[in-house]
Amino acid sequence: MTQNAPSLLERSSRLWRLDELPTDKTSEGPVALLRSLCMLALRHKTKLILCTAVGVGLAAAYAHSLPRTYTATATVLLEPRHLTLTSSQDAQNFDLNRADGELQIIRSERLLSAVFSSLNLASNPELGPQPPSISAFVIGNITGAINYVWSAISSPDTGKAPRSDTTSGTPANSSAGDAYQAAFSNFTQHLDARRVGQSYVIEISYSSSNPTLAARIANATVSAYILQAVSFKDEMARAGTEVLQWRLDALAAQVTAATDAMKLGALPAVPTPDGDARIIGAALVPLSPSGPRATLITVLGGILGVLFGFSIIVLNIAFDRKVRNAKDLARDTGVPCLGSLPDPAGRTSTLRGTYSRKSAVVVNQPGSAYAMAIHNLRTSIEIACSTIRSERGLIIAITGWEPGQGISKMGVSLAQFLSRSGRHVTLFYDEAGQHNHSNRESDDLLMTSLADALVDDMRPEQILLSNGRNDGQGIARFPIHSTNALTNLYVDFRDRRAGRIVETARTRGDVLLALPPVGSSSDAVALSVHADAVVVIASAGRTTTDQVNDTLLQLRRAGANVIGTVIDLAKA
Repeated sequence: MTQNAPSLLERSSRLWRLDELPTDKTSEGPVALLRSLCMLALRHKTKLILCTAVGVGLAAAYAHSLPRTYTATATVLLEPRHLTLTSSQDAQNFDLNRADGELQIIRSERLLSAVFSSLNLASNPELGPQPPSISAFVIGNITGAINYVWSAISSPDTGKAPRSDTTSGTPANSSAGDAYQAAFSNFTQHLDARRVGQSYVIEISYSSSNPTLAARIANATVSAYILQAVSFKDEMARAGTEVLQWRLDALAAQVTAATDAMKLGALPAVPTPDGDARIIGAALVPLSPSGPRATLITVLGGILGVLFGFSIIVLNIAFDRKVRNAKDLARDTGVPCLGSLPDPAGRTSTLRGTYSRKSAVVVNQPGSAYAMAIHNLRTSIEIACSTIRSERGLIIAITGWEPGQGISKMGVSLAQFLSRSGRHVTLFYDEAGQHNHSNRESDDLLMTSLADALVDDMRPEQILLSNGRNDGQGIARFPIHSTNALTNLYVDFRDRRAGRIVETARTRGDVLLALPPVGSSSDAVALSVHADAVVVIASAGRTTTDQVNDTLLQLRRAGANVIGTVIDLAKA
C-alpha cells in the first residue's frame, strides 16, 4: 500500500502543473503598449528627433511670422445710485440677471456703433478688408470651379455663358457700404466684454496690433456705456414735473464729459455718479504683446512633430515587410532564429559572393564579433540537431531567397569552425553567377561537379576520392553546378544518386550544402531533402518576411527539415 502511494511531487502536480512555465502576464495591456512605444522610439530615435526638430522649427517660424497683438482692458463696477428725483423713489437693486443684462448692453450694436463712429474707425486700415489667406484662396477657387461645372451641367443652355447677377445700381456706394460693414464686423470681433466670475465687475478688452489704439477703444467703450446711462437719466429728468435746475446742470455736465471722452478714446474727466457704474480700472497702453503665444505654438509644433514621426514609423512598419531583427523574424515566421551574423571586419569580395579557398580565415580572430556569432550559430545548430546527430555526422543545408544574401560566406565560415573542431567537413557550394564562369578559379574549372557526377552516372567513391580537393584548411569542397550550362539544365538533384553521394560524404564527417537561392533556382529545394537540417538565411534590411515565408513554404512542401533562420547584418 505504501509503495503504490503517489509521491509528494505527484500529489502536488495533480493540483498544480509543475512542468508548465508561468505565462507572461505582461505581454498585453497598457504596460506592454508603453514598452513597445519606448522600444520603437529608441529604434527610430533619429527619425523622431528629426521630425520633432522640423515641427519645432516650422512652429517657431509660424509663430514669429504672425503679427503681434496687444490687448488693453478696462474694468467697471456696476454700482446703482439713487435717482433722488423725489424722496419716494427707492434705490435700484442689482441682481445677477440685471448684471447679465448690462453686459448685453455693452455688447449691443447701438453702443458699439457709437464708439466705432466717434473714433472714425471705418478708415482704419487694420479693420479694413484683409487679403484672403492661402487656404481660403485655394478653397474659394475650388468652390468656384465646382459651382461653375455644376451650373454648366444643370443648365439646359450649355452653349450660353452664365448670366451675370450684377445689378444696375451704383457699384461705388455698394462697395463703400460693404467696406463699412466689414470694418465694423472686424471691430466687434476684436472687442470682448465679460464678467469676472459671479461679481458685478465687467472687463472690457480690445485687441489690436496698435497698443495705443487698443487702449483708446477700451476706454471709449467704457465712456459710451457711462454716456448711455447718464443720457437716459438726463432725459428722464427733463421729462419730469418736479426737477431742480442744479440736477439738470449736473446731468448735462456728465453727458458732455462722457461724450467728449468717447470721442477722444478716454475716460470722463469729471465724476459720473449717475452712470450706475464706477470705473475701477482704466485701459492702459500695453507694454508687451498678448499674442501670438510663441512658446505655446512652438511646444504644440514639437508635439505634432513627434506624432507625425510616430505616424510615419507606424506606416513604414505596416507597409515595409523587411527583416530587421531576430525577434521580429521569429514572430512573423513562427520559426526560431538561431543567430545574427554581424558584418565581418576586413571582409573580401569572395566572402560576399562565391567560395574561394584563397579567402581569409575570418574565424581565426577570437576577439571578432563575427567569429563569436559563427560559434554561437554552430552551437545552436548542434542543440537543434541533438536528436538526429549520429556517429556519421550531420548534413546541414544553407539557403536563402535571392542571391547576395551571404550563403557562401556563411557556409565557408561554418565549415571552418567545424573543421577546427576536429571534424572532417565536406562542402558542396554553389558558384554565384553560375553561368558566368569567369569568376571561377582555374582549378575549379577542372573539378567534377555534383551535376556532372549525376549526368555521367559516376560512383560516389570515385567522386569523393578522386575529385575532392582540400583547401588547406581541412575542408573538402565540391561545386554543385557544372561549367556546362546544358548539364545544369538537365540535371535532377532529387535523384537518389545525389542522396547516395551526400550520404557517402557523411561517412567521412559533417557535410555542408551551401545551396543556391530558392527564389532563383529549384535546385535548392531538390537538394534540401537530402539534408538533416536546413537553415534559411535572410539579409537585414533587404529580405522581406514574405520572401522568408515563401522559402519556408517551398522547403516544407518538399519535405525538408527547416530548423531555423539566420539574419545576416552585413550591409548590402
